[in-house]
Amino acid sequence: MRANDPFARLPEAASFTVTSTTVTDGAPWPPEQYSGIFGVPGGKDISPQLSWNGAPEGTKSYAVTVYDPDAPTGSGFWHWAVADIPATTTEVPEGAGDDTGSGLPEGAFQLPGDARAARYIGAAPPAGHGPHRYFVVVHALDVASVGVAADATPAVLGFTMAGHILGRAVLIATAETPA
Repeated sequence: MRANDPFARLPEAASFTVTSTTVTDGAPWPPEQYSGIFGVPGGKDISPQLSWNGAPEGTKSYAVTVYDPDAPTGSGFWHWAVADIPATTTEVPEGAGDDTGSGLPEGAFQLPGDARAARYIGAAPPAGHGPHRYFVVVHALDVASVGVAADATPAVLGFTMAGHILGRAVLIATAETPA
């Protein structure tokens, strides 16, 4: 059984648009966005390019998360989390989620995901487990800084920003590793 939309249980938020030159909503990740760290052939752990527009008035910052609710963990798997992206930013380039966050705007920072690395970790569904969904979400926030520590988890980020979300832009990529 696959989990439903992991954001359905959160308070409603205005919708805005996120697009990518790397992946199309509903389409599979390209091989470069798979995980080399977890040994997926062709995987390079390269974060996707993202562009967004139409965020609600009053947006003071953004956060970006990439989450796999279909991971066989009981809690899903956080692949990337970025906090404190300035409201003047509406795009991050492909590869921004490298070890240093070199493509992120000043003030933004990456939190360690479930692999405990503060960087983008690509898709790595277990072989034969079936298709996984990867929720790529840009959260528009009503605060300039969400106030989480750089070593916080993405779940703590989600909890902390829950009361500050004005809008949410969602793109869903997929991945599957054949048996």
